[in-house]
Amino acid sequence: MPSDDTNRGERDTDVILSSYPREPRFLLPILQDIQKAFRYLPISAMKKTAAYLNIPESRVYSMGTFYKAFSLTPRGEKTIRICGGTACHLRGGAFILREVEKRLNISVGETTPDRRFTLETVNCLGACALAPVIMVNEKVYGQMTPALVAAMLEEEEMDHEIPSTC
Repeated sequence: MPSDDTNRGERDTDVILSSYPREPRFLLPILQDIQKAFRYLPISAMKKTAAYLNIPESRVYSMGTFYKAFSLTPRGEKTIRICGGTACHLRGGAFILREVEKRLNISVGETTPDRRFTLETVNCLGACALAPVIMVNEKVYGQMTPALVAAMLEEEEMDHEIPSTC
């Protein structure tokens, strides 16, 4: 028997799909809405999308894996991006990354078991004057040091939303 979370996830997918015409040209916006709702693309939602649009599942999967904005694995409610650009690297960005990994007990590309945080590195965040930089969702933390990582994570923990699950 499906769990309540599974049923809710299927209902949420049905609501998203029903807001679009059954035309393949709407595949990308449908996947964007699914990603936004679940913070990843559940396989069940991709299969339902293929059936709804009457297209091969491989086409949905191809689009879901082509764009970096999509994830096939559950992501945290907050994405921590560590800048690896030249200015951040020269000012100790690698030490910042190691401290975040240590404190969250995850590596780059992973999500904490409670789905609060996903850790990524990026080539540049465009805030070189503030290097080294961390971005949590849309919030920028500049002039970071390993000692400031704990306070930043504590601040982000206090600003916690209840994660949705599928």
